[in-house]
Amino acid sequence: MILHAFVLVAALQIIDVHTHPEFTPSGERSAAAFEQQRAKAGVVMAVGILHSENGVLPETRSPNTIYCAGVSANPDLAGIEHGLVSRDYRCIKIYLGYVHKSASDPAYEPVYALAAKYDVPVIFHTGDTDSSKAKLKFADPLTIDEVAVDHPNVTFVIAHCGNPWIESAAEVAYKNPNVYLDGSAFLVGDMSKRPRAEVDKYMVEPLAWIFGYVENPDKLMFGTDWPLVDIPAYVEAFKRAIPKQYWQKVFHDNAVRVFRLKELEKP
Repeated sequence: MILHAFVLVAALQIIDVHTHPEFTPSGERSAAAFEQQRAKAGVVMAVGILHSENGVLPETRSPNTIYCAGVSANPDLAGIEHGLVSRDYRCIKIYLGYVHKSASDPAYEPVYALAAKYDVPVIFHTGDTDSSKAKLKFADPLTIDEVAVDHPNVTFVIAHCGNPWIESAAEVAYKNPNVYLDGSAFLVGDMSKRPRAEVDKYMVEPLAWIFGYVENPDKLMFGTDWPLVDIPAYVEAFKRAIPKQYWQKVFHDNAVRVFRLKELEKP
């Protein structure tokens, strides 16, 4: 009798490090839609980036989600710290470009001090914006190098890999041990409804180049920028950019380390 051995491979558990769970009561931006997409894609945890910094979370919270305090042009330091102390906030987001200040602006120095004090990462919006009033010179990912050097004890995340300035973003992450990348929103919408050649050219190939350039599978994290994209379709396109042997790191483990999620994971 021939015995056949079957190896059960656990499904990939995904962490989405870039979402905006500020919900509408119904429709494509509702809490129900968010949960449905997460479940379909195998997303077990998400980083929810808010636009407020007063330490108060929205009434509707998504389960298995940690939240980031959004930082305005004049940071509400008391509000941010209140959220960090209570652990309502576990990261900080600075909207470069939308706010007409550079990452090295003195107004952000106390924010970096709070990030160091409470050991939370700082995420920067970088690259393209969806506002004609934004100023792109402030969203250049190369500017993150200065604050990374000046604040070696703070972990920084370059959102969107600085797209379209991916070479600068990759170099900053390659050079600085405290800088990481998230690959959210290279394209928006439903990737399964776009021509594959277009998705490959503007998403898959750039992400693959970044991953290869940094020469460190610990540097890149999966993110979507929901509700701007369909999560399951974005996952499938993202997978094409990363060698399968590194999926566990890129889609899960790197986020656990950068966002200090170990204590939240289920045994």
